[in-house]
Amino acid sequence: AFLPFILLISGLRLINIRTLPLGKTTRILLVGTILLSIVLSFLFGDAGGFLGSGPGGGHGYFLSEWLSSILGKVGTIFLLAILVLAFALFSFDSTLDKILNLFKKGGSAAGEAPWITDQENQMSGVSGEITPDIGEDEGEMEEAAEDSKKDESMQFKTREGGFGESGIGEIQDDNGIEMTVEKKQNGELVDSGTALELEDYDPTLDLSNYRLPSIELLEEHKSADTTVSEEELISNKNRIVETLGNYKIQIDKIKATIGPTVTLYEIVPAPGIRISKIKNLEDDIALSLSALGIRIIAPIPGRGTIGIEVPNRRPEIVSMRSIIASRKFQESKFELAIGLGKTISNETYVVELTKMPHLLIAGATGQGKSVGLNAIIASLLYKKHPAQLKFVMIDPKKVELTLYNQIERHFLAKLPDTEEPIVNDTQEVIRTLNSLTIEMDNRYNLLKSAQVRIIKEYNEKFIARKLNPREGHRYMPYIVVIVDEFADLIMTAGREIELPLARLAQLARAVGIHLVIATQRPSTNIITGSIKANFPVRIAYKVTSMMDSRTILDSPGANQLVGRGDMLISVGSDMVRLQCAFIDTPEIERITGHISAQQSYPEAHLLPEYIDEVTADLNGFDTDEKDDLFEKAARLVVEFQQGSTSLIQRKFSIGYNRAGRIIDQLESAGIVGPFEGSKARQVLIKDLLSLERFLDNDVESL
Repeated sequence: AFLPFILLISGLRLINIRTLPLGKTTRILLVGTILLSIVLSFLFGDAGGFLGSGPGGGHGYFLSEWLSSILGKVGTIFLLAILVLAFALFSFDSTLDKILNLFKKGGSAAGEAPWITDQENQMSGVSGEITPDIGEDEGEMEEAAEDSKKDESMQFKTREGGFGESGIGEIQDDNGIEMTVEKKQNGELVDSGTALELEDYDPTLDLSNYRLPSIELLEEHKSADTTVSEEELISNKNRIVETLGNYKIQIDKIKATIGPTVTLYEIVPAPGIRISKIKNLEDDIALSLSALGIRIIAPIPGRGTIGIEVPNRRPEIVSMRSIIASRKFQESKFELAIGLGKTISNETYVVELTKMPHLLIAGATGQGKSVGLNAIIASLLYKKHPAQLKFVMIDPKKVELTLYNQIERHFLAKLPDTEEPIVNDTQEVIRTLNSLTIEMDNRYNLLKSAQVRIIKEYNEKFIARKLNPREGHRYMPYIVVIVDEFADLIMTAGREIELPLARLAQLARAVGIHLVIATQRPSTNIITGSIKANFPVRIAYKVTSMMDSRTILDSPGANQLVGRGDMLISVGSDMVRLQCAFIDTPEIERITGHISAQQSYPEAHLLPEYIDEVTADLNGFDTDEKDDLFEKAARLVVEFQQGSTSLIQRKFSIGYNRAGRIIDQLESAGIVGPFEGSKARQVLIKDLLSLERFLDNDVESL
């Protein structure tokens, strides 16, 4: 019987008319219906077959008979009375006060003021009946009712009407002394029944069935017998002690830590031994151990020891699968978690790209830079949904990043007029970087409008629906820019590349744009001061000279690495030696194939349009030479109400330059507005009928 009432309340809530709290009302009606059914059946039985099984129905009749058979009539009466009283107490906040007032009425003194008795009669209603008052104030919050119940622990007898709208009333104690009480109303309470309840925005809803890549797509690369034998450890230890002893350097203690590529021997020299004396013996120790790549760390920060890194005879391969499957990576709460490899102590090394916020990678040819880039990309693909992350991939070598073409409509971002998602041409690189600066400025404007400082806070507010999309707000994915060969770009374009790149490095971190740049020539004319200043985190693979090591790391060491993924990462003042995770080409193909086989967006994520001076000159036109597609393009932009070069280019399958000329002609004719950066041009004609009249009358004037 209560279902129509519940449906009525639910229907009113759908049109934002909130009368009663739905959850509480449903609970009260459900429990009340069951209890009323039992009480009616106990009082009237089956009523001679009235309404089938009596006024309480078959359910109530069965339960009342069962209770009577167990507890008897008297016991059932007491049980039902207790249940009714408990139901009234827990369902309605004012019940207890009304019951207390009833008791006060029965035991009041004969000389009590008559206005008190009148009010109590009004509160109690009909004698012996408790009427719950659930509809007296539609705007009352349940929390406010509980608070007021606690605040009014000191009960006053008030005149009829109590505290009015002004909150002022009078009380009188037993001595007949009147006291005026003023109760301030809290104007900050909000009616929870009228608040608009909206679920959080889910940016992944467009691709809700997207599945992250499985760990089974990766291989476990294992080399045969890569363990460091005890014989090798003892031999190296004895040679180190012997070499140092030849120069009268005594050692108190030595400890070996076996890593995947090198073994770290930590020595504690005897008192009085100078550290610089040991440091100068680097080449002598390498000669005695018959090993290349000996590196001395004097001293090891935070340990008070001197480290000697000795390459293992059979280095171990660190597979990408072991990094992705590690607990440290799986349980990482980083926004952009990257699993780079393993340290000397065989610990998985996971870093947060948003904290870096940019990464500079350098190393000689064939030392593992491209594998390192693939490891970075794979780490992000294993953690993020396509709605949360986009890549801009720049590959002057044209062959290193082509495997990621398959995930164009999932993870890649590109300019509206480009066909290839991987940028190869130098002029396209310039336009892409300048487009990213436009995107950066647009994002900063949105952050300013939302009154937040970083992209994480902005997206949290947008997900909580505190930002209005009609005001231009949108969910902003992270954008990671991958540049595989920076030196080639600098050699061919110079400052046209460096200026937008430096601007992005300086400002883009707060709006979620992060740069990962790799180069095989870490010379000062490639890695300039402005670049180094904005890339505090740098990775160095093996380089050919100490000068190159100082250029990339500001210290020697990279020239003493052993290659094949052996690398140093500099984070501030700390430097860590890692063995980079190895991921092979078939593994990348399986990952991209897994992603591309799933539902995708209609196209790649489009960056803002950027028109340089050269393109602007090409887009110039003679008003006497109207394009053949002019009228069709005009109807297209009016129909879609979007004045975009990319829209015309896609719909008519024409080149970017011709589409740009058509847009300029439409602007000259007054059909679309002027260029406004990343925003689509405003369409000045609102419907096709107005356009047809315009074309009939005014187009000939072009």
